[in-house]
Amino acid sequence: MSTTPRLPARALERRAAVTAMLKDRGDLLVVTGLGSPSYDAFAVGDHTGNYYLWAAMGSAVMVGLGIAMAQRARPVLVLTGDGEMLMGVGSLATVALKAPKNLMIAVLDNGHYGETGMQLSHTGQGVELDAVAASFMVPWTRRVTDLAGVEEVRARAHERTGLSFATIKISADNPPRALPPRDGVAVKTRFRAGLGFGTI
Repeated sequence: MSTTPRLPARALERRAAVTAMLKDRGDLLVVTGLGSPSYDAFAVGDHTGNYYLWAAMGSAVMVGLGIAMAQRARPVLVLTGDGEMLMGVGSLATVALKAPKNLMIAVLDNGHYGETGMQLSHTGQGVELDAVAASFMVPWTRRVTDLAGVEEVRARAHERTGLSFATIKISADNPPRALPPRDGVAVKTRFRAGLGFGTI
């Protein structure tokens, strides 16, 4: 397999893409994967409906599935990266079989492993995660390279009309880190409170 990067020339700036995705979010619940997706969501604006994952690589999609199944009246967005999605790619099979209508998985794909030194990832060498999701029978998939595509994904997430998956092609830049709360118990407790549950 070639090790030449194969990202599109018109890849989006990551913070602009996430800002567009989270605008007018309303009752959207957001699960963010390890590293940069959490930084991006926090940089756009902290929110009680954000569930930031720390040191849980490969878990974002399954956490999102659980929340979507428990909160079927709320739209749920999993915002993760290509490296994290590759780590948990088998979770797409379970998600597709459960097929919650209120779950959108959006992968910020820069073709690199940003948390370990920007090594070229599988997607940077030609693997297309939206095609993988489609092969797992996810009914709605998109490959996004512009903000109009991001808007389509955002609208789809709020519609709650079916399980959805999007690969959003972003540039391999490294904006300043905006670190969300690192206390996992506090994040969980705040998220539960936002859903109307008491502390445990």
